[in-house]
Amino acid sequence: MSGKGFRRSVTQALANPTISDALGRFSEAYPVSRAQAYEGIDIEQLRDLVAERKGYAALHLDELAEQFTRAAQSRGVTVYRANSAQEARRYVLDLCRERGVRRLVKSKSMATEEIHLNGYLEAAGITCTETDLGEWIIQLCGQRPSHMVMPAIHLTKEQVADIFSKEVDERLSSDIPRLVAVARERLRGAFLEADLGITGANVAIAQTGTLAILSNEGNARLVATLPPIHVAIVGLEKLVATPQDLVPIVRSLPRSATGQLLTSYLSLISGPAQNVDGAPKELHVVLMDNHRSDLAADPVFRQALQCIRCASCLNVCPVFRLVGGHVFGDVYTGGIGTILTAWFDELQKSSDIQGLCIQCGKCNEVCPARIDIAGLIVHLRQRLAEREGLALLQRVAFSVVNDRRTFHRMLRTAAVAQKPLARNGFVRHLPLFLTSVTGERSLPAIVERPLRDVMPALAQPEAAEKAFIFAGCLIDFGYPGMGESMVRVLNRAGIEVAFPDGQTCCGAPARLSGALDVAANNAVDNLRALADPQVRYVVSACPTCTVSLQDDFEAVLTAQGRQEWLEPARELASRVVDFSTLVRRLVEAGRLRLRPGRSLGPITYHDSCHYRRTLHAEQNPRALLQGGGYQLTEMAESDVCCGMGGSYLLKHPQVSGRILRRKLDNIRATGAPLVATDCPGCVLQLRGGLDKTGEPVQVRHTVELLEELLE
Repeated sequence: MSGKGFRRSVTQALANPTISDALGRFSEAYPVSRAQAYEGIDIEQLRDLVAERKGYAALHLDELAEQFTRAAQSRGVTVYRANSAQEARRYVLDLCRERGVRRLVKSKSMATEEIHLNGYLEAAGITCTETDLGEWIIQLCGQRPSHMVMPAIHLTKEQVADIFSKEVDERLSSDIPRLVAVARERLRGAFLEADLGITGANVAIAQTGTLAILSNEGNARLVATLPPIHVAIVGLEKLVATPQDLVPIVRSLPRSATGQLLTSYLSLISGPAQNVDGAPKELHVVLMDNHRSDLAADPVFRQALQCIRCASCLNVCPVFRLVGGHVFGDVYTGGIGTILTAWFDELQKSSDIQGLCIQCGKCNEVCPARIDIAGLIVHLRQRLAEREGLALLQRVAFSVVNDRRTFHRMLRTAAVAQKPLARNGFVRHLPLFLTSVTGERSLPAIVERPLRDVMPALAQPEAAEKAFIFAGCLIDFGYPGMGESMVRVLNRAGIEVAFPDGQTCCGAPARLSGALDVAANNAVDNLRALADPQVRYVVSACPTCTVSLQDDFEAVLTAQGRQEWLEPARELASRVVDFSTLVRRLVEAGRLRLRPGRSLGPITYHDSCHYRRTLHAEQNPRALLQGGGYQLTEMAESDVCCGMGGSYLLKHPQVSGRILRRKLDNIRATGAPLVATDCPGCVLQLRGGLDKTGEPVQVRHTVELLEELLE
C-alpha cells in the first residue's frame, strides 16, 4: 500500500474510535505501570547492560550461531540455518511432509509472522492453530497483529464476542471470563490432537544451546511439550553469548512490555524432552537469517538487532496510539517496526510507514536496549531519498530553502499575498489542497517586518560581552517579538546582541526529510554568518535550531564529505546555548534577578520534544517561572508531543491535529489560563489550536514571560 491508499488507511484509522480508545487507555496507564515495575531498580544501568550484551551479540552473530549449533546438536537437537524466509518455510513444510503432520499448534511468534508461515503451510493442506489468545482471535478474523506484544489490542470485547460466536455457532455475550473459557475449551483439543508444535524464542543462549521462552498464558509451554515434534523458529538476533546475558533481558522485557514484574512462565529448553509415552521428542531449531546478517554488517543500523521485542516504543508513541499497527507498520509495527520492515522485507515497503514518525523521541527514552529508533528512521529517510529521490513538492521546497535570498524574498512576498486570508495575526483557512492544514489549528500570519528588519532599530548599550541571536525561521518571520524580548533580557545582563543577516534555516526540515545535501548547504551558510569567535554566545530560543547548531551541523557535514567545515562547526557548537538555559545561568550568577514577592496566578508548562530530549529536561525553566511568582499546575502528559513536528503538520495534518486535540484536553484539565513552552513551533501549534476553538487560554514562549519576571 502506498500513496493515496496509505493516506486513506490513515484517515480510516483516525476515524475508528475503537483504535484510539483502546490504545489511548493503554498509553495513559503504561507510563505509570512501567515506572512502578522499575521501582528499586537502576533502570539506566539495566538499559546499559541490555545494550552491551545485545550489542556484543550483534557484532558476533555468525560466531554465536555456530556455537549455539554445536551446543544444541550435542544435546540431540536438529539445528537448521535458514538464510532466507523461503528456506525457513520450506524446511518446516518438508519436515511436516516427512512426518505426516496434518495438524500443528503454534505459540506467539513474530518470526513466523515475518515469513508468513501459516498461509504457506495451510496452502499445503496443514491445519495451523494459534494458541496465544490474542493471536487466535486475530487468526479467526483473518487479520494480522496490530501490536507486537498485544496482537488484538485494537479489538473490543464485543467484537471478540462476535468473532467467537461465529466460531462456536452460538451467540456469546461479551463477558470476558466466558470468552476465555470458550477459547480454553476450543484450544485444549488442538493441543492434544497436534502432530507438531511451533514456537519462537525470546532468547537463544549460544554457550549452552538453550532456548528461553517467556509467556503469560502457558500455551508456549504446552506447544513445546505436548506434540511429539517441537520446531522453534528463531531469528539470529535472539542469540546471546552466555546464560548470564539472559538475566538483564528477563528483568527488562516484562517491565518494558506491559509493566509487569515478571511473566507467568519462563521456559528454558536445552534439548528434546521425552514424550508422554516415553519416546524421545524431536526438537528442531531453525536459526533464521533473512537479512539479519546484512543488518549486522551495517555500522549505522546494526543497533536495531538489540531489540528485545518489548514494544515499549509503540506504547509511548503519540502517533501509534492514534492509528495502530495495521497502519503504522507491517509485520513489525511502530518505530522499530519501520526499521525492521526496511531490512527484513524491503526498503521500499517502509517508504510510507516511516513518514508517520513525528520524531518526538519518546521511543528512545523508553527503549530498554538504548536503540536510537528516531535517529535510525532519519537515516532510513536519507537512504530512501538517495535511492528514490524526494517527492516533487519536497524538491521544490528545498530548492528554495537552499537559496537564502530567494527563501527570504518568498517569505516577504507571502507576507503581502496572505493579507486577504489574515485576521488578527492568524490565517484561519487555506485554500485547495492546503485546507486540511488549517483544519485543527490556525496558522500565524507571516509578519511584514521580520526580526532581521527590526533589529537595527533596537537601542542597545555597548558592552564587552557580545552575543549573536540565531532566530530560526519562525521567530524571524513569525514571532519577531520573541526575538526582541531576547535582546532586552540579554541587555539587562550586560550583553550586547547582534543579528547576523546571513543566517538562514537551520536545516532541520531538510535533514529530517533525508535531504542531507540541502541541510549541509544550510549549515555552511549559517557557519559563515555566525563565524566570529569574539562573540561569546550564539543564543537560540528554538530547541530544534539549538540542536541543529550544537550537534547536527557536524553530522550532516561529515555525511556529505564537507571536511573543511567540521572545525568551524565544532567551534560554533561550543558557543551555542538555548535562551532559557543561559538565563538560568545568569540568574545563578547574580547578573539577572527575579522580582521578589509576586503572585501571578496559575500556569502550566508544555515540554517541547527537542528541549526535553536533547537539551536536558532538568534544566527547563519551570523553576524560573515559579521563582518569578507563577503557581505551576502540571498538565497530564506534559512531555508528550503536541503534534507540531515541524513539517509534519504539512505532511500529516490530520494526525498532527489529533495529537493536538489530546494536548489541548490536557491543558483544559489544569484550569490554567496560561501555557508556557520553550519552542516557537509548539507556540504555533498550541496557540493556533486554541484560536481555532475560540478559547481564552494564552500560549506564550518563556522568552516573553521571563522578560516580565526580571527586575
